[in-house]
Amino acid sequence: MEKAKKRKRVSIFDIINVTAMVLVGLIMLLPVLNLVAKAFSSEGNVIAGKVLFWPVDFQTSTIQYVLTTPEFGTSFMVSVIVTIFGTLGAMFLTVMAAYPLSKPHLKGRKFFLYIFVFIMLFSAGMVPNYILFRTLHLTNTIFALIFSGMLSSFNLFLIKNYFETLPEVIEEAARIDGASNMRTFFSVVLPMSTPVLATVTLYYAVGYWSNYFAGVMYITDASLKPLQQYMFDLVTQATSLQDTTGSFSDVNQAMNVSGENIRSATIVVSTIPILCVYPFLQKYFVKGITIGSVKG
Repeated sequence: MEKAKKRKRVSIFDIINVTAMVLVGLIMLLPVLNLVAKAFSSEGNVIAGKVLFWPVDFQTSTIQYVLTTPEFGTSFMVSVIVTIFGTLGAMFLTVMAAYPLSKPHLKGRKFFLYIFVFIMLFSAGMVPNYILFRTLHLTNTIFALIFSGMLSSFNLFLIKNYFETLPEVIEEAARIDGASNMRTFFSVVLPMSTPVLATVTLYYAVGYWSNYFAGVMYITDASLKPLQQYMFDLVTQATSLQDTTGSFSDVNQAMNVSGENIRSATIVVSTIPILCVYPFLQKYFVKGITIGSVKG
């Protein structure tokens, strides 16, 4: 009887747990479906409030307008380049700093940890950062977009904590076999740290791809604007689209490209590329977070 009661309690808990997760998933998913529906619906139905989670009077004029504007390709390539090289550079710096900080015998370890904690809690501010980039002649260069998010103290501590969970005997065995510190690091430590490396890589990639503020701060050249800054400019210009009907093939197409449609379409277009990266790293995501948080 007691075993039967325990089974019933477990099953009821599972049902409540699954139900709660489904509800949370729907709460997160429904706004996305609403945006997609608005992006593919006619403007009249969007304004009238008839569009919820499914397109009404399906059309692709809005998406076509966003994708075919002359500046889209340039901004897209800028964001791709910044995301790739920025993520690679950020991962290199973060990993190379986290590994020695994970070793208790490192001289001055506490001092350096306090510095990174201080940096994580306090920042120089917007004006000093701009003055620094201007003094270094980095404004209106692609390096300003890359260097602006090059190192995160939070990600550094995440990787450091993960390195501390790795068995020390494995590294000692590699050194006994004659491996140098660098050989041990690249051949033993990094292959064992795939979950946390994939997780932090995703963090950096999403951060670079979504970084709008760096473009506003340091970029005025239209050919160097990242995708997020270009999308913002496109949204702000949506109200003036009624005067640009000559750039469309017909009046009906022009009527479908305005206001709320543009705002929805720009969000959809700018989100899809980074969403394509997530499935390849998702299996490492939870493991990297949980294992990396065991030690502090």
